[in-house]
Amino acid sequence: MIVDIITFMQCISQFLDKIIPSVRADAHCDIPCGIYDATPAKIAAVTVLRMVLQIKELHPPAGFPLTLDINAMKAFAQSMMRRIAVKEQHAELCKKELLILWTDFFKAEHLEKFPQLHVLFWQATKLCSKNKQEVNEDAARDLVAAVDGIAKVFYDTK
Repeated sequence: MIVDIITFMQCISQFLDKIIPSVRADAHCDIPCGIYDATPAKIAAVTVLRMVLQIKELHPPAGFPLTLDINAMKAFAQSMMRRIAVKEQHAELCKKELLILWTDFFKAEHLEKFPQLHVLFWQATKLCSKNKQEVNEDAARDLVAAVDGIAKVFYDTK
């Protein structure tokens, strides 16, 4: 009797799958929670800019390279490496956050209303890569502006 009920339920389930297609929903956490925000990308972009500005402010120890103070050189190198690492991490984080918005949040109806979305995202993600590759204040400022543009569209859709 139980076997007959299970078989019957499986037949009904298969029948329903054929006539009522399932819908898949995705979100940034792979659970359709609907929680999206442009703020993490904005913070990451501003962090990239701040690290570039701090890198530009760093100077090698006085007398370099003629007089070599090992401790001062180590401190300079460590300060430089930390800022470069943070810049690159946040450029990658910015790209990740932008791609979450692009692939999970924005839908076809957003593209109809904001046809420039493809170009905005393409330019912003390319700027993320450029900022990982270089210490370039103009590129960092362009990244902040690009992310701000995407954020404006994001907030206009809410």
